[in-house]
Amino acid sequence: MELAYYSDYAVRLVNTEVPSRGTDVLTSLDAVRELLGPDSQSARRLTDGDLTRLRGVRARLRAVFEAASEGDEVRAVDLLNALLMEFPVSPQISGHEYRDEDGRPKWHMHIADHAVSAAASYTATACMGLAVHLTELGVDRLGICQAAPCRNAYLDTSTNRSRRYCSDRCATRANVAAYRARKRLGNGRSEERAEDARTGRSAETAHDSSAVAER
Repeated sequence: MELAYYSDYAVRLVNTEVPSRGTDVLTSLDAVRELLGPDSQSARRLTDGDLTRLRGVRARLRAVFEAASEGDEVRAVDLLNALLMEFPVSPQISGHEYRDEDGRPKWHMHIADHAVSAAASYTATACMGLAVHLTELGVDRLGICQAAPCRNAYLDTSTNRSRRYCSDRCATRANVAAYRARKRLGNGRSEERAEDARTGRSAETAHDSSAVAER
């Protein structure tokens, strides 16, 4: 499993909350278990403290994505480095579930789960994955959805670095909103031209009437 794969852990944690909408699904240990996934070994040692710690990490990871989205690369890196120092990883070489044509293990880097808590394990994994993604593809590949009011985080994997939305649904909604705005603007301009035309005709009629009266 490539380390960059783990960057999705960060996205999943950040997107358990949408501050602009006041929604938050990370409110119970059951929600944490769903976040960790059914195959997570660390889920067996969950405590109430893990919920609190993950919510705190979530806010810090969102700040990383927001700084990157705003073009502040140095701040994004500094924030992520602080998390990496606080939640270090334990890498190890693994060959599980991978075999080459000769039946030998296909060795790859894996993140070992030696953290003291479930929250620390998840955070270390998420931050390491995000760091690999950032350094391999660039800070500008971390984004915040531009379709208001959605503020979901996303990882831009497009070939031309053009992604602006977290999903096709948000992209469609934003495009429809932009189309309607252009249509309203066009209708407004048409009405202004019609009004100008009416005003011009009225002024011309008034001028003609005044000329007749003078004669």
